[in-house]
Amino acid sequence: MPALAAQGSRSAEGGWTPARSVAGNRNPWMVTSVIAISAFMEVLDTAIANVSLDHIAGATSSSYDQATWILTSYLIANAIVIPMSGWLSDVFGRKRYYMTSVAIFTFASLCCGLAPSLSFLIIARIVQGIGGGGLQPVTQAMLIDTFPPQSRGKAMSVYGLTVILAPMIGPLLGGWITDQFSWHWIFLINVPVGVLSLTLVKMMVDEPPLIVQERRQRWARGVHFDVVGAALIALSLGSLEVMLDRGVQEDWFSSPIIRGAALIAGACLIAFVAWELIERDPLLDMSLFKYRSFASATFIIMTIGVILFGTTQFIPQMMQQVLGYTAEQAGLALTLGGIVTLFTMPLAGILSSHVQPRILVGGAFIVEAIATWHMTHFATTVTFGQIALARMWQGAPIPFLFVPLISAAYVGLPGSKTNRASAMISVGRNLGGSIGISLVQALLVRREQFHQARLVGRLQPLNPVYSHGIGLITRALTARGAPPAAASRMAVGTLYQIVQRQAAMMAFNDVFWVLTIFVVLTLPTIFLLKRAPLQHHVPARGKAAALTRHGPA
Repeated sequence: MPALAAQGSRSAEGGWTPARSVAGNRNPWMVTSVIAISAFMEVLDTAIANVSLDHIAGATSSSYDQATWILTSYLIANAIVIPMSGWLSDVFGRKRYYMTSVAIFTFASLCCGLAPSLSFLIIARIVQGIGGGGLQPVTQAMLIDTFPPQSRGKAMSVYGLTVILAPMIGPLLGGWITDQFSWHWIFLINVPVGVLSLTLVKMMVDEPPLIVQERRQRWARGVHFDVVGAALIALSLGSLEVMLDRGVQEDWFSSPIIRGAALIAGACLIAFVAWELIERDPLLDMSLFKYRSFASATFIIMTIGVILFGTTQFIPQMMQQVLGYTAEQAGLALTLGGIVTLFTMPLAGILSSHVQPRILVGGAFIVEAIATWHMTHFATTVTFGQIALARMWQGAPIPFLFVPLISAAYVGLPGSKTNRASAMISVGRNLGGSIGISLVQALLVRREQFHQARLVGRLQPLNPVYSHGIGLITRALTARGAPPAAASRMAVGTLYQIVQRQAAMMAFNDVFWVLTIFVVLTLPTIFLLKRAPLQHHVPARGKAAALTRHGPA
């Protein structure tokens, strides 16, 4: 106990201690792979159902708009649970809470796959979101405590595969499973993966003695749950998710539902922040934001969520609605970008151990800005190869944003705050993703209306280009056997379809411009990141000892 207390003291001062490692005497890299399985499964489930909504709506005799609640309900439950995950893992133990979350998620996935109706499926998705909400923050907290600061970059590159690749391959995998089998299997495939995860975690992941001691001391002092804070953040984030996810369908603030959700979200958020600042044991520790590096890293991670999740939904939508590609082809374009990310992820992990985060993040932001700027030049004649290549350029720098930022966020933080910090980062990332999806959809609708109105205003007989175009289309239709009167009417309809397609592509280009500006404006925040401990050369004897204790760096 005295040794544990001493190690805990050093940890509280911000230093890393192996007494908090979940690997025990095992190779930490093997343990990393084990605990990343469920996190990958959870992130994948946020994207895999998108392309199957038409099939689900048809099978459950519901409309597409009703079927979208399958996505909304999951996101709301996820958003509510994530802020509580830090407190829950502190009180009940990380391993116990992690395994409980996996069990709930797996059982709910089985219920989703066997759902006989839409209402049953939505309820099962809510339970699934409750189980999945704790997986990402706890996984991240485990890795941070298992690896010393000098090796965290490489560990985060493994974990980063779950957060970055899952949304990229989700649409393709969901489309393929739905087309080849049935929509039920996009949920049922989670069941064997969940059982495997539970078995491996039970066998290979330890509850560190120091954390067990801290939990016992916490129970001895008396466990206090911030009921007011939990209610306020649940109402705030739940209402915000409803507003962001349903805004486009409900025509935003013209709908009383959206206005009410926005009012509740804003009022509860203000009340939550005020309450947490005076609460003795807050649900979310606002004092974390006094650490400059954590605050700036969390903000940038939220920005990455806007870009990553926004374009992940945006690009397939452009390919299907404007260019006529199938859902599987659109998903393939994202997957090709994910393959590039797969190759750059290990490089980001290696470099983050030797190069300061602000340098890697700054360079990645520049490449990301160039990639999104290049997409502003897309036209209706763009090819699949050109889109896939642009997505590759956009996906390549993502690991150099994500991996160094996760490591930089914990610089100077006491070890006892790891769980709460992980929950806060996950809230920021998910919130950024929801904002990104809603932002691009809202801009797309408004800019498409603007361009269509402007283009249609030029379609009148006094415009020689219009008259010439109508004449060409009419003669082509007449040559194919259409009667002259019908050919004239068909020519107007054909020209209007062309205008709609052009207006849609121009709107997509406008959104790419906004994302480019967004990336550029975020770039200066990298100077708020503190310098991180880097890995230096160690003598062969010392290196061998380090490998024996902690596995390969």
